[in-house]
Amino acid sequence: MNSELTRLLEKYEQRILGQNTNLRLLLAAVLSGGHVLLEGVPGTGKTQMVRTLANLLGGTFQRIQFTPDLLPSDITGSAIFNMKENTFQTVKGPIFTNILLADEINRTPAKTQAALLEAMEEKQVTIQGSTFPLEDVFFVVATQNSIEFEGTYPLPEAQQDRFLFKLYIEFPSFEEEQHILKEMLENTFSVGEADSVLDMASFLSIQKEIEAVTVSEDILNYTMQIVRKTRESDAIRFGASTRAAISIGKAAKAWAYLAERNYVTPDDIKMVARPALRHRIQLSPHAELEGATVDQIINELVGAVTVPR
Repeated sequence: MNSELTRLLEKYEQRILGQNTNLRLLLAAVLSGGHVLLEGVPGTGKTQMVRTLANLLGGTFQRIQFTPDLLPSDITGSAIFNMKENTFQTVKGPIFTNILLADEINRTPAKTQAALLEAMEEKQVTIQGSTFPLEDVFFVVATQNSIEFEGTYPLPEAQQDRFLFKLYIEFPSFEEEQHILKEMLENTFSVGEADSVLDMASFLSIQKEIEAVTVSEDILNYTMQIVRKTRESDAIRFGASTRAAISIGKAAKAWAYLAERNYVTPDDIKMVARPALRHRIQLSPHAELEGATVDQIINELVGAVTVPR
């Protein structure tokens, strides 16, 4: 693994405690060019997790606080009339950046959420009929509160499918949480911005190295069997799409790279399958009535597929 990336991970884990697996999954998703959805209750450090990663990666960073009255033009930008010059001018919105933090994305209605669709899929934005390309390195990390919370709007299926991963941010362990509390009360917790470890040129170079990670025919077959199982299960109402299979493959290559391997193993596929599928499938009514969770069903499906030797 790249030495700069090793140093980045070390710094990341020093600043964000109790989330080591999620930190690595978040980094793997970003390195594979994907967008990430973070879900958890307020106060679990979702925003801090994204801001710290953005600082460590370098590049430009913008944060949008999503609220019920946010307009699509507040994200993408708009064309305004310049009376002095008697012409229309395009004012670009905060989406023109390398790293976009969409904070509490599900607190705004679907119309505004949809303003991100074109940008996330095609890396471009259309403003008043004119199309503008985004940066070569562009990814969205969105945070959302659990949908049971008041004042939240579920993300449309098409919007969710644009995210490579959905990560659940759980509470840290007792010891880790006690350590955070102690450092905060003693004012010894690192609250300042982290210094960047990478720049965008280094980031693109690492992405090129990840593209060279090998995926064998057996691993491709294993991935497709998992995805197709989601379409055949009685517990699932809507199965995963082809984009889900592509997401698993790309994320597994990045995960293998972080493990200092130049090839993907079945364990890499198992590691990334759950966060890559949990937001792309819908449980059938009888599965929900029985109290099954999406993660449980995914684990069962993955376990039912024969692992290649």
